[in-house]
Amino acid sequence: MSVSIAPERTPSRAGAADARPVIRSAADVSNLVNRGAAIGSDARIVVAIALGGIFLDAYDLGALAFGVKDIAREFSLTPTGTGFVASAITFGAIIGAFFGGYLTDKIGRYRVFMADMFFFVVAAIACALAPNAWVLGGARFVMGLGVGIDLPVAMAFLAEFSRLQGRGNKAARVAMWCPTWYAAISISYLLVLGLYAALPAHNAGWLWRLILGFGAVPAIAIIAIRSRYMSESPVWAANQGDLPAAAAILKRSYGVDARVDPDALAASKAAKPRGATWSNYGALLRGVYLRRTVLATVIAIASSFAYNAVAFGLPVIISSFLAQSMLTTILASLALNLCFAFAGGLFAVRTVPKFGAWKLTVVGYAFQLVALVGLAVVGKPATGAQVVIAIALLAAFLLGQGVGPGSHSMTFASLSYPTSLRGVGVGFNQTLMRASSTVSLFLFPVLSAALGTKVFWIIAVAPLAGLVALMAVRWEPSGYDVDAEDFEGKRVE
Repeated sequence: MSVSIAPERTPSRAGAADARPVIRSAADVSNLVNRGAAIGSDARIVVAIALGGIFLDAYDLGALAFGVKDIAREFSLTPTGTGFVASAITFGAIIGAFFGGYLTDKIGRYRVFMADMFFFVVAAIACALAPNAWVLGGARFVMGLGVGIDLPVAMAFLAEFSRLQGRGNKAARVAMWCPTWYAAISISYLLVLGLYAALPAHNAGWLWRLILGFGAVPAIAIIAIRSRYMSESPVWAANQGDLPAAAAILKRSYGVDARVDPDALAASKAAKPRGATWSNYGALLRGVYLRRTVLATVIAIASSFAYNAVAFGLPVIISSFLAQSMLTTILASLALNLCFAFAGGLFAVRTVPKFGAWKLTVVGYAFQLVALVGLAVVGKPATGAQVVIAIALLAAFLLGQGVGPGSHSMTFASLSYPTSLRGVGVGFNQTLMRASSTVSLFLFPVLSAALGTKVFWIIAVAPLAGLVALMAVRWEPSGYDVDAEDFEGKRVE
């Protein structure tokens, strides 16, 4: 079913012709968004604020990496207690993603986004002031709830405030989550270095508190500017039957001055809104969405398992290769993340409108598979040449992550479902991905201690599984108008 939204010329109250686009249905709103925002509109700022939420996610997840030993010493923690504090945020994220996806579709993107910003502020301050491990673990759990809730709503904003085709399309905007994530990790590294250099030796115990508390600063900044720039998603509002609100959002944030057809306005007032239900999770496993859900889930789990095992173990891996100080290890980790993972993510954003997410993800997984097999073959480097090869292979792995699964795991998760299912789709995907992260973070040190560098053979199974899934399901979300499935009867009910 094609929907025409060509401007209608009808007499206005002033007697002149009204050439504004006419909205008769939610499909018209979606098509207007797909055409792109007007120059000078707030759409890019909305996207930037949504990416700010992702920045917070990454920062808060990685902020504790260099403070665990200090926390264990300050609170006299056993290994079990240390594990409780370190993993609390991950368990919070699992729960937050599941419920956050549902709430994003149920009550709207704007309300959920604003609520989860308060999670970040309160939890970050509580972490910085924690008097004991129980308070710290509880605050990190609350922070995890915010992290889990945020990604479904952030992905919805990125997809629903972007054009369908061309540079900066939906797939490119969603893929921006990847370089944003790596930028946050890199900034956390730099903050650690800066505070480590600035703090007097007798105040070194404050380092972890300052790093965790800093997470409140960008969250407060986002809250401060929300009323000026943030709006509800126009497509979500239209899906609820509120065409006037959708038109107002298009004018305010998208720079498109459209009017609602009077007959459509009367019909929308009489129509029952399309509300989200828990059964929407079941819809992900039926009809046209089953294959997409399987593909997106395998990509997310494989990407998370391999990246967490390598990236979070990167300092240990590099120190074993280079046998250098902690400062050298941090700087090497920072350089590898910026020069390869971050740069690969930017390349993916730039090229996905041309090549598509499927091809780039295949290339990325191929890089990772070769790199991991190479690391397993090299083993523990014994010569300078082998060290260079091992570092180059680590760089190739991170480059593949940025170009492929790191960027496009969210592309497949977000753009495989229309507006009515996008929140639960990303929430379901993130719930399983966070569970995979927990498993990989637990297994990597155990397997690494038992197998040494042979652990790379096991990690290599992850990109191999991703490649098998991509070959079995050749689904390309970039440039496809998935939101039209809400209006063309393709959605599984």
